[in-house]
Amino acid sequence: MQIICTQAHTFRAIKTHGTEISGIQFANDANFTSPTTTATVTGQTTITLSVSEINSAAGSAGLNPFEWADLYIRVVSSLGTQTSQEVPSNVVSVSVYPFFNYAFDDYFLVGDATAPGWNNNSNNPALFRDETDSNVYYYTGRFSGGGHFKVLQTKGLWHPQWGTDDGANVWNTTATNSSPEPERFPYGGGSGIPDGYYTFTINFATNTFTFASFNESGITSPASLTVEGSSTGAVAMTSLSPFDGHIWYANNVRLTPGSVEFVTDGGARWGSSTSFSGAATDGGGAIPVVVEDDYDIWFNDLTGRYILIPLNL
Repeated sequence: MQIICTQAHTFRAIKTHGTEISGIQFANDANFTSPTTTATVTGQTTITLSVSEINSAAGSAGLNPFEWADLYIRVVSSLGTQTSQEVPSNVVSVSVYPFFNYAFDDYFLVGDATAPGWNNNSNNPALFRDETDSNVYYYTGRFSGGGHFKVLQTKGLWHPQWGTDDGANVWNTTATNSSPEPERFPYGGGSGIPDGYYTFTINFATNTFTFASFNESGITSPASLTVEGSSTGAVAMTSLSPFDGHIWYANNVRLTPGSVEFVTDGGARWGSSTSFSGAATDGGGAIPVVVEDDYDIWFNDLTGRYILIPLNL
C-alpha cells in the first residue's frame, strides 16, 4: 500500500495488495499525535480530494491559515469491513499555505426607512446572522416613518438586491440580471412604515420574511462601548445616533486570532461562544476570533446580537 500526491488540484491515494482503504489521515506532526481523517471509503481503489477539501483538512489538523507549514498525510487501511488490524501507509509531507474558508454571505440595509437612505455605500447597517442557521438574518432597530427598504449583498452595488412583491415572500435580482427589480420591504408604496422599532427577519432558504413591532422601552444604551480582548486593544465603537443609538459599529478593525468582548462604560462585558456572529449576553464569555483579518464589527444593544464581517476573506 502506498500514498501518491498528484497535481496541486487533487490528492490521490492508491491501495495495493488488495487492502481496503478506510481513510486518509492528516496531521501537523510526523507522529500523527492528533490526526484528522478525511474521505473514509470502503472497497475503492482511489480517492481524489479537491484543494478546498485538503484546505479544510489542514485546518482540522491544526494548521493556521496564511502561514506556511508542513502537513503530514497517510492512508490507514484494513482488511475486511470492521476496520480491525489497521495498517498505516508511508507518510507524505507537503508544505502548504492554507487559506480560510469564509462560508457565509453578508447583507446590508438600504432605503429611506434606514440610516443611510437610498445611498448604497454609506456605512449601511449589516443584518445579523443567526448563529445556528446561516440562512436566517435579523435586524432589530428603528425604521423611520414613511420609508421602505431593501437588502443588498455588497455595499456600493445595487445588485443583487432583495425585496418582495406580496409582503410575505422574498425574491431578488442577480448580479447580472437587474430587471425587473423587486418591490421594497415591507411592501410596495403608500405611506410606508410608521416610525418606530421593528424586528426584520429574513430566511434566504425559504425566501420568506417577517416584519414585526419591537418594544424598546426600558432598554437604555450604554454611554460608550468598546470592542476589546486578546485579538485587539480597546477600539471605541460608534452608534448610529441620532437615527438609532442602539446600533453600534467599528469599521476596518484588525483582529488577530484570539477573542473579543463588547465592554460598556458601566463595566458590562458582553460576549458569546460563537465566532463571526451570535447573540451576546453580559458575562457570556469571549467571542472567538479564528482568523486574522480586517473586520467591520456591528453590535445591537437591544438584542445582544453581533456580527464580525471580514473584509478580505
